[in-house]
Amino acid sequence: MKETKHIKISEFNYPLPDERIAKFPLNERDQSKLLVYRQGKVSEDRFTSLPEYLETGEMMVFNNTKVIQARLHFRKETGALIEVFCLEPISPNDYVLSFQQTQKCSWLCMIGNLKKWKEGTLKQEVEIKNKVITLTATRGECRGTSHWIDFEWNDDTLTFADVLEAVGELPIPPYLNRETQESDKQTYQTVYSKIKGSVAAPTAGLHFTERVLKALDDKGIDREELTLHVGAGTFKPVKSEEIEGHEMHTEYISVNRRTIEKLIAHGGKTIAVGTTSVRTLESLYYIGVLIHQNPEANQEELHVKQWMPYEPHPALTPVESLQGILAYLDRHGMEALHTSTQIIIAPGYEYKIVKKIVTNFHQPQSTLLLLVSAFVKGDWKKIYDYALSHDFRFLSYGDSSLLIP
Repeated sequence: MKETKHIKISEFNYPLPDERIAKFPLNERDQSKLLVYRQGKVSEDRFTSLPEYLETGEMMVFNNTKVIQARLHFRKETGALIEVFCLEPISPNDYVLSFQQTQKCSWLCMIGNLKKWKEGTLKQEVEIKNKVITLTATRGECRGTSHWIDFEWNDDTLTFADVLEAVGELPIPPYLNRETQESDKQTYQTVYSKIKGSVAAPTAGLHFTERVLKALDDKGIDREELTLHVGAGTFKPVKSEEIEGHEMHTEYISVNRRTIEKLIAHGGKTIAVGTTSVRTLESLYYIGVLIHQNPEANQEELHVKQWMPYEPHPALTPVESLQGILAYLDRHGMEALHTSTQIIIAPGYEYKIVKKIVTNFHQPQSTLLLLVSAFVKGDWKKIYDYALSHDFRFLSYGDSSLLIP
């Protein structure tokens, strides 16, 4: 663990000219380029060819989270524009319940132009489903860089989901340096997105179309879904010289019993679509370890802490770990596991469940680049040098890669 904690983030830098950042997606998602890294060799293809590189009978796991229109704008009487960016629900602290609330709910939010909002309640009149209502936001305690915000609206038939849908703006990544456009509402969601809660898309999934999914089915690839709600922390730069000083953000995960049963049937090995699926799947292994250590733990106690993988723990096989989770669900009569993870995957990490990854090209000096480097045993530069010299498009709306170590 000592070595991992002392990794210098400056070693994961590379030149990324602005023109290489894809500002918009291609018209056809599955026509993006696909870089294939296999046992140290790099080649390229179209994304539609992805199934050809996979083996019949393998299993692929997708993150079905849906990006919410998390940005709300209020104008003060002084004319100052305040942005309230919903990060995660506090009261009730469950995503589904919060979206179902009528009249009021509370969220942890980031505030834009905070210095202009010293006190008082922000309000705006909005029209939702042919009704004019008043939406208010009241600031509570500060929690780190975020604030507790109480939302209220004077209509008991409209849910918070209705409110966000009508007046919220879809948050696109800050590095696109542009305003959200109407087209982003569709292009910044995966075609299989279902469960609302993310403030950023699991972007490796943006390349998949019904055509590619059908080709995977025809190839005999087992498809399963899980949910990790992507937080704004995914864009949080590593500011410390060594990664020990970087605090990973907490993200909420949900995995149903069937997916765990399928993982066991596949020997505890799978292909992950995107770094969010990677973090969830690898966290499952450590959740199994936590259950092994404390069979009576509640779901909150199954939170995977940032450095847990690098500390001494019982050496379970992936299948033993997953079987422990299944037994836990049985004991509690639960159909799904709901907990959270703060896992950091960096060189020195030993992958337990993920054997292949589909992922986009990530920002320099990011924790996502550390995750990729750990997977390809430090060979990330070869991959990124190839992508830079072969006209690949980078970041959220950019091209994709298939990594097979």
